[in-house]
Amino acid sequence: MTRILPGILAMAVIVVASNILVQFLFGQWLTWGAFTYPLAFLVTDVMNRVYGARDARRVVFAGFLVGVSCSMIGTQIVGEFGPLVSWRIAFGSGLAFLTAQMLDVAIFDRLRGGNWWRAPLVSTLFGSALDTALFFTIAFSAMLAFIEPGNDVSWAGEVLPLLGVGPAVPLWVSLAVADWGVKLALALIALLPFRAIVRRLGANLA
Repeated sequence: MTRILPGILAMAVIVVASNILVQFLFGQWLTWGAFTYPLAFLVTDVMNRVYGARDARRVVFAGFLVGVSCSMIGTQIVGEFGPLVSWRIAFGSGLAFLTAQMLDVAIFDRLRGGNWWRAPLVSTLFGSALDTALFFTIAFSAMLAFIEPGNDVSWAGEVLPLLGVGPAVPLWVSLAVADWGVKLALALIALLPFRAIVRRLGANLA
C-alpha cells in the first residue's frame, strides 16, 4: 500500500479540488472543476502502467471514498439556492466516477502491450465519455427526476441552441458536450506528463 500512497494522495487532491472548483463558473458552459477533474484519469493510468490494474483499482476506490465524503459534506452546506450539492448530483458524481475509472483501468490493462500512448489515450477517451454521460444524465435529465423529487432542476431542461450555436437541446446537454470537449483535449495533453512520470518512476512504456 505504501508504494501507491503518492497516487492515492494525488487522486484525493484532484477530487477535493474539483469538488471545490465546480462551484465556480468558467464562461457559460463550464466550471473550473472541468479542468481539474480529468486529471484523475492521468493518475489512474500512471498507477496502472507502473503498478498494474490491481493497485490502480485501489487508487480509484480511495478517490471514490474521498469524492463521496466531499459530496456528503456538500449536501449539508446550504448556500443561497439551497444545499451546495444535491443528492442527485452526489449520486451521479459517485457512480460516474467509480464506473468510468474502473472502465479506464480495464481498457488500459487490455491495451497495455501496444504502443505506449494507445492504452492511456483510448482508456481515457472511453472512460471520460462514460463519466460525462452518466453524471449529466443522472444529475439533470428530466427522465430521472424520481431520484430526488424535491430537487427542481427544470433550469437544466431549458431548451437552447447547443453551445449557443447548434440545434435546440436541453441546457444540460450543452453542459455535457462542453465538459466532454475539455476531457478530450486534456486526454491528449496528458500524454506528455504520462510519459514523463512513467519514465521518472522507471516503468517500461512498452
